[in-house]
Amino acid sequence: MDYRDHYPAVLRGLSHLVDICLALGGFAIVTLVFCNASLRGFAGFDLAWSLEVTSFLLLWSTFTGCAAAVARGAHMRVTEIVETLVPVAGQRALSIAIDLIIAVLLIGLIVTGYNISVHTWAQKTTVLYWPVGLLYASMPVGMALTLIFHLYNMVFDIRNPVVPHATHSDGGEALL
Repeated sequence: MDYRDHYPAVLRGLSHLVDICLALGGFAIVTLVFCNASLRGFAGFDLAWSLEVTSFLLLWSTFTGCAAAVARGAHMRVTEIVETLVPVAGQRALSIAIDLIIAVLLIGLIVTGYNISVHTWAQKTTVLYWPVGLLYASMPVGMALTLIFHLYNMVFDIRNPVVPHATHSDGGEALL
């Protein structure tokens, strides 16, 4: 279920901003890799800085992409076992428990990513001399965005029970 239609304006704007950054980052990655490969093939040299920029963009796109996927409700779920073995009343409780575990996991990733970023901030990259901590900052930033969307989605799911998957082909629909 795509949650973005149910977001307040601020969250919808944040989701839109994440989408724009992902589109620009993806375009920059493709452009840099294509130009660098072309230069290497046709001119016999490459741009060393483009490898560092591409690495930064790939990591930032990965972790912010996680937030975009959560906003869309697009992360993979395997529900067949739960729907077969757990009664409907228990499925709701299990879903809430899983959402809470995910929130705790995201908080752990934020703290760990922050610590790694802080401890590596003084190190510099080889070509551009950017702080290495900036590379690792992608994890706490991306996971914080993911946590924001996840918490809203969790509250939305608690307030709006879901019809079991067996009655809908797309994984369930919220009862409104």
